[in-house]
Amino acid sequence: VIQYVYAKYGRQRAALAATVICYRPKSAIRDVGKALGMPLEQVDQITRSLAWWDGLGAIEERLAERGLDATAPVVHQLLRLVQDLVGFPRHLSQHVGGFVISHHPLSTLVPVENAAMPERTIIQWDKDDLDSLGLLKVDCLALGILTAIRRCFDLVEQGPGLRAQGPENTATWNPGPCSLGPEPSALTLSTLPPEDPATYAMIHAADTVGVFQIESRAQMSMLPRLKPANFYDLVIEVAIVRPGPIQGKMVHPYLRRRQGLEQVEYPSEDLKKVFERTLGVPIFQEQVMQLAIVAAGFSPGEADQLRRSMGAWRRQGELERYQQRLIDGMLARGYAPAFAEQICRQIQGFGSYGFPESHAASFALLVYFSAWLKRFEPAAFLCALLNSQPMGFYAPSQLIQDARRHGVEVRPADVTVSGWDCALEAAQPGEAGTGGDMLAGYRLDARPAARLGLRMVRGLSLAAAERIVLARAQAPFAGVDDVAARARLDARERRLLAAAGALATLAGHRRQALWQAAGERPRDGVLAEAPVHEPVLALPAAAEGEELVADYAALGFTLGRHPLALLRERLAGLRFVPAGELNAYPDRKLVRGAGIVTCRQRPSTAKGTMFVTLEDETGLVNVVVHEALVGRQRRELLGARLLGVFGQIRREGRVVHLVASRVVDHSALLGRLMTAARNFH
Repeated sequence: VIQYVYAKYGRQRAALAATVICYRPKSAIRDVGKALGMPLEQVDQITRSLAWWDGLGAIEERLAERGLDATAPVVHQLLRLVQDLVGFPRHLSQHVGGFVISHHPLSTLVPVENAAMPERTIIQWDKDDLDSLGLLKVDCLALGILTAIRRCFDLVEQGPGLRAQGPENTATWNPGPCSLGPEPSALTLSTLPPEDPATYAMIHAADTVGVFQIESRAQMSMLPRLKPANFYDLVIEVAIVRPGPIQGKMVHPYLRRRQGLEQVEYPSEDLKKVFERTLGVPIFQEQVMQLAIVAAGFSPGEADQLRRSMGAWRRQGELERYQQRLIDGMLARGYAPAFAEQICRQIQGFGSYGFPESHAASFALLVYFSAWLKRFEPAAFLCALLNSQPMGFYAPSQLIQDARRHGVEVRPADVTVSGWDCALEAAQPGEAGTGGDMLAGYRLDARPAARLGLRMVRGLSLAAAERIVLARAQAPFAGVDDVAARARLDARERRLLAAAGALATLAGHRRQALWQAAGERPRDGVLAEAPVHEPVLALPAAAEGEELVADYAALGFTLGRHPLALLRERLAGLRFVPAGELNAYPDRKLVRGAGIVTCRQRPSTAKGTMFVTLEDETGLVNVVVHEALVGRQRRELLGARLLGVFGQIRREGRVVHLVASRVVDHSALLGRLMTAARNFH
């Protein structure tokens, strides 16, 4: 997109807007600590002790936990300077996609400089400056799911002829401008079956790992309650789990009205036309604009200014100047004061982040498309997601585990067959994923397998993978030495491939491959052609636990048994229940759960509550940790790789949470196994 804009308008008349990066506590501590000459180890120790939500008020407490005296001269000076520096501009950065376009050369209007990335220029003003001066800014933003969907279509159409057979559906459906046009012989956005019941059943069950927008903890908790049954329900689902509706207290009223627990009432027929499609609750920005016009007498231009003030990340205080105007306008037209105050509170919630309906509808299309592909093309969908990383809510390990639980066979990266990208392969008769067959609607004799690509080998470059593929196309590899010689692999590249198990077909097992890959062989001169005669040393294969440790170190995941399957007997002795059993327990039952920490969230709308996702060999456990416990057991919650939770089940239909009363760090049971969790604001 950026190249297109430059090509169309020229580099003289188009440039990216800047983003002013300001100091936050961690970056301020790093820079001030270096300026004061503090040891880098000590500075790193302080910054590591800070969580992503910690503000200035928490720094002294974190210092005390680390045994640092806040009254010491250097530390005291550090704290004082950090407090002055937080919020101060640090440097200019490139906006993610905001283009400034002008009729005349931009350098005659604004200062322009070269960006850090080659062939890109930025102006020295940010988006708020541009709004104040009235300069045109167009946001050209990208979505990783579009790349994943395109790659999924390519895999299905170019794969081994293993299309899944979804249910027949002849209903007409016009997906709007996103359609790629009718191509009966190809799988495109316009040819996907509309309003597929099996897809919606999967969404109702919150079986949406990897699905665009509805894969987060909050969305997966909402799905069984909202139960989207058609496309417009998905539009509402996308928009309602946002800081704006949550802070405006619109979520629960909408759910109660949807479930028939609360009567829908409209103050007037005019407002019924505005809010009827969302059961009387304002969910979209367009509804707020319509309300301001219909109920408060705003002009369309004034309503648009109100919308602009509701935009994400706006400076505080811009909405307040409209509040009295809204209240006066509604009171003058006969609306009750309580209703006017309620509407203003809901609009203030949009100041955090409210979705336009048009935006939500576009996202809902991608929700349905990606959900359909997960339901009927799970192997191709997995490969497409892995080929499009980094993106989404889940790491490759969780995506692979979920696909295997759905019966997808996942095969390891292998220099004898793998390309750079993950791809589809024909499954052997009788083969199935470790989770059994959950793929209703598939031709079982034609179910594809997913072959991992060499991109999954940590540290391996694309150039090395291309050399391997090119050499293999000329002739099959005869052994590890043959791969190393013909693909011109250096010692590091050979070691990476061996450690990842990608040489196992040629060498037998990981230890043997590492031994064969360890020798340094000359590439040039006479010695390069001389045969290397080394004694064949038969090494014993590693134990299963060692293989798991090596898998996580080289790949970040394993295709063997889940690590907790090996620890299940130990965990059972500690009375920890597997996720599959725990999620079936009734409401209010006291229980113990344990799992590898895959995700931590502490959203600003949750009032200090932390949400932790645990994974074991049977599934996921969603843990709720209230603010008081976060404060008491901060170290365990932030540092544990294997977390044990003592708590109580809270069930609302299919939505199950484990509310923690105490947590225990059992990371020692994992030994040298290194796992990683994703932390989200």
